[in-house]
Amino acid sequence: MNRIGEMMMTMLKTTPLALALALALPAMAAPLADWPRPRSAIGKDPALEARVAAMVARMTLAQKIGQMTQPEIKAATPADVTRYYLGSVLNGGGSWPNGNKRAGAAEWLALAEQYHAASMATDMAVKVPVIWGIDAVHGNNNVAGATLFPHNIGLGAAHDPKLAGEVAAATGRAVRATGIAWVFGPTVAVVRDDRWGRTYESFSEDPLLVKSYAGPYVTGLQGRFRDDANVVASVKHFLGDGGTDQGKDRGVTRAGAREMMNVHAQGYYAGLAAGAQTVMVSFNSWNDTAAGVDHGKLHGSRHAVTDILKNKLGFDGFVVSDWNGIAEVPGCRNDSCAQAVNAGIDMFMVPDDWKAFIANTTKQVEAGEIPMARIDDAVTRILRVKLRAGLFDKRPAQNAHAGKDEALRARELARRAVRQSLVLLKNEGPRLPLKRGSRILVVGKSADNLSNQSGGWSLTWQGTANTNADFPHADSILAGIRAAAGADKVRYSLDGRDVNVADYDAVVAVVGETPYAEGDGDIGPSGTLRHSSRHPEDLAVLEAVAGKGKPVITVFVAGRPLWVNDLLNRSNTFVAAWLPGTEGKGVADLLVAGPERHDFSGRLSFSWPKSVCQTALNAGSADYAPLFKLGYGLRAGTRSALGQLDTAYPAGGCGSSNSFPVFGQADRASFPLAIRSGGQVMPLGADLNATIALPGVSVQTSQINTQQDAKQLTWSGAASIEARGARAMVLPPAAARDGALRFDTIVTAAPAGKVTLAMACAAGCGTPLDATALFKRLAGKGKQAVVIPLACFTARGVDLARVEAPFVLASDAAFTAAVTNIEIAGGAALAPEAVRCEELR
Repeated sequence: MNRIGEMMMTMLKTTPLALALALALPAMAAPLADWPRPRSAIGKDPALEARVAAMVARMTLAQKIGQMTQPEIKAATPADVTRYYLGSVLNGGGSWPNGNKRAGAAEWLALAEQYHAASMATDMAVKVPVIWGIDAVHGNNNVAGATLFPHNIGLGAAHDPKLAGEVAAATGRAVRATGIAWVFGPTVAVVRDDRWGRTYESFSEDPLLVKSYAGPYVTGLQGRFRDDANVVASVKHFLGDGGTDQGKDRGVTRAGAREMMNVHAQGYYAGLAAGAQTVMVSFNSWNDTAAGVDHGKLHGSRHAVTDILKNKLGFDGFVVSDWNGIAEVPGCRNDSCAQAVNAGIDMFMVPDDWKAFIANTTKQVEAGEIPMARIDDAVTRILRVKLRAGLFDKRPAQNAHAGKDEALRARELARRAVRQSLVLLKNEGPRLPLKRGSRILVVGKSADNLSNQSGGWSLTWQGTANTNADFPHADSILAGIRAAAGADKVRYSLDGRDVNVADYDAVVAVVGETPYAEGDGDIGPSGTLRHSSRHPEDLAVLEAVAGKGKPVITVFVAGRPLWVNDLLNRSNTFVAAWLPGTEGKGVADLLVAGPERHDFSGRLSFSWPKSVCQTALNAGSADYAPLFKLGYGLRAGTRSALGQLDTAYPAGGCGSSNSFPVFGQADRASFPLAIRSGGQVMPLGADLNATIALPGVSVQTSQINTQQDAKQLTWSGAASIEARGARAMVLPPAAARDGALRFDTIVTAAPAGKVTLAMACAAGCGTPLDATALFKRLAGKGKQAVVIPLACFTARGVDLARVEAPFVLASDAAFTAAVTNIEIAGGAALAPEAVRCEELR
């Protein structure tokens, strides 16, 4: 048996028997040697096919390419839909009708009606309705007041595919309430490295568990389009998004075809069998290491999109690209990519550059770069899905749930989902639930924070820039505890330092990660899984309340398993709550006794690390040695005996990484950015849509490489921007060796005065480098990588062991530049493009 076969058999052996029997579908009786062909629950209809063919035959090239184009609602008006025959629109995370974050179902519906009416007002021989797509990934999460369910990682811990189907059905109903008919979900990634910032979007590291969820979830969303709650589903992201090297978002998945088909594709088999009508392509690349073939970016891979998905798997719906995903194909741009069209993508998510995309694609067809047959195939697939979904039959408002705010909510279902998702990892304190009447001290930053509780993809893209007031019809965990125990029995303290622990019967500490989504959530290659490295405030709050004679019950809110040995040692009881969403009472149900008795039933769908560098930790691997295995989970009556866990960790990070992140999508937490003017300092904060300003400088989010990855700085006078950490940086030896400060920049306005670049210590060390000539040289040249040897700084007296702000960029006059991907890169000082120190004097 080959390695894949051994891995799959080991997973079957290590999965609890009942679950193994439920998941051991016929296709997995033996490891796959070729791609299977799932039989879709929605088959071909000859009458429908004839209707589609007749429609395509009467369409002009402009009408066809319009159907293939999907802009963002902020960039395309209803009038644009009519003029350009647009086939679809989408709203990105943090985009709402009329820019109104608090828009209710009726306001969303009104805009959907306008887009639909516009699509019915074209001069097409047969009018084709527009379809609006939305990232409703844990409820209709863009809409204020909608119920937010646990993210997929929590649903996976429930080990209940039927529950996932119920959640999907409720999500479909909530989406239909807003007049929208297409959901970009479910994500069926099989995550192999929990450093990936999208880990929480996955049901499990176990491909069979993912497979068991994909079918019911698609059925719940989509059914067979016979119910007013049904929406078009999209299984994503094809293929191998959860398997990238080092968990890097948009990175490279190095896997042979058999590993792809036996591990990463399992969710697609079930999702396509359930009738999923759309598939979204992944940002990642695929390097088939077994065959020695590099397929490159999947947005440009005909082998993946056409040969495998459409031909081998028999998918007859349409394939949609991800946000500006075509631009990542070498030689392509946001507005032009004949290779992606020819690869088999049918609809193109080109949020802002859609007009140029239409013009360029038209020219490419007329020049023969794209065959007309490929265009006709794409449009045929799009029309087929729209007809199957019943979009030709009625307007968005002609739906039983349209415009109804009550359809946005499914609170009891979400509360049950939260209860089923919680995993009891340590149970050495008082038996849960606590008796009603117990005096409870609640501490921690996430106890009364619905933003932390909900995570990414919640009202905004990253889930940031939200307050509790943005979540009507929701309960924080603290609110749930107060309701269960009685408000007079509960005291809340953010850090536990202003109360006497002895006055209470028990302490509940609610701690964990803060919100993030794709890119921002990645843990960089030199990072570790140690939670306290990124959130030292959580360790501090537990230090404040532990060892005071009263039991500490820790509720850990996070989007992935993390190394928390230091927190476990200070907790008598430890609960993994994942990202539970808006129903904090579901957590309280298991902590405090109520009218109904509930017990813990959740079990890990991801293995829990024993050491900080177990960054690839998956059941079935040869060196599998977790702290808590896949499937682990205690009941309230089962005691654990963990003892004191090892808390040693390498301060310089894991392995021999030669990259130390300072600021970028992979790490915005360790050295957060702030602007400084005179005596004023203003953090940039988490709101990616905000403009931050002090006298002399303003900052906006911009793009250099990927969506919202950079900060554009506009100086008008003396001011600086700095990346400063809470303590001195500790460089891994590999990063310090011939290291350089490296960052990406776009200089749009050359310096009018003096620009300096510095590394700063708390008590001062070294003098700044004069970078005026450097930035003048880079002005107007587009994206540039700047590499400055660390030796340039140390020659000016910088002590690298004392640096707390490894990046300080200052100007005393007008100057505009964007920066991102700031890091210390080992060996980079020897690169040909490295700046000579002489240029910085």
